[in-house]
Amino acid sequence: MVSLKDISAVCGVSVATVSKALNGHKDIGESTKRHIKQVAEEMGYLPNSAAKALKTNRSYNIGVLFADEAHNGLKHDYFASVLDSLKKTVEAHGYDMTFINCSNERPNRTSYLNHVRYRGFDGVVIACVDFYDDEVAELINSDIPVVTIDHLFDNRIAVISDNVQGMKDLLTYIYEMGHRKVAYICGNDTSVTRNRLTSFYRTAEELHMEVPDSYVVHGSYRDIDKAEEATEQLLGLDDPPTCIIYPDDFSCFGGLNVIKKLGLKVPDDISIAGYDGIMIGSYIEPQLTTLKQNTDSIGSQAGEKIISLIEKPRTTVIEPVIISGEVCNGETVGKAVR
Repeated sequence: MVSLKDISAVCGVSVATVSKALNGHKDIGESTKRHIKQVAEEMGYLPNSAAKALKTNRSYNIGVLFADEAHNGLKHDYFASVLDSLKKTVEAHGYDMTFINCSNERPNRTSYLNHVRYRGFDGVVIACVDFYDDEVAELINSDIPVVTIDHLFDNRIAVISDNVQGMKDLLTYIYEMGHRKVAYICGNDTSVTRNRLTSFYRTAEELHMEVPDSYVVHGSYRDIDKAEEATEQLLGLDDPPTCIIYPDDFSCFGGLNVIKKLGLKVPDDISIAGYDGIMIGSYIEPQLTTLKQNTDSIGSQAGEKIISLIEKPRTTVIEPVIISGEVCNGETVGKAVR
């Protein structure tokens, strides 16, 4: 491994001069800097990350807390896309991204905060977790720079998909297609679910649509089995809905299974709509009608904000960043037939 001493010998300058040149100190002439940097590059010099961390008081490593209750991990289409965008953004700024070990079975397990301190992360992005967990609260209330995704804390920057406007846009589109009997299978009890459900009721009220209690069924995100049960329940009503909104696109597959089993067709007999806009929804037949969330923007904004908190803590405003989505019309919501 090439050392500063090796470079100093080739350049004919002191180790201190090499160090200053590589770290951009102003008391070294520009021509000397360029020469030393060129020699260092030609010799294949790479700075030691531990030494760099000691000098800058940074690890250039951002931790990601990601622990969805359904244990889908990176198979979770929505979060996988968000995290991919986050990764590209932080890497473009010279940072690495490392997942925080959330396993309760890991040896010598410590709290999230202690684990973050042990790993020396410069900051943390919380992408999916039980936000009411005591360990999460401890991390949120610490001095570690933190950005959350899809959950709002008063003292932290949050990057949030506009679930209120998203549900309003989706239900309004369904209404414009002639549907007046619309059911909603909502996900787990989270702030995202509560915002979408509130928007569903409020939009229905604005459109003068009646929503019987039986039309709102509590399910779970990305759970085909629960989606199947809820679909059977809704289609078995004496006055079934003409359209069903699912908690996410993946859950729609459970609905399609039941609809096919009952000998019905989408959208001729029953319309359905998803939420998220995952890629596979655009390839199924018929193409899924859904609310596409802007995962690229959510991930990149989370990356930009966490780096700003690390590098410019005094001038970074603590505020929510709201990201809009858009309705993808698709083919699974047809004109109402009854």
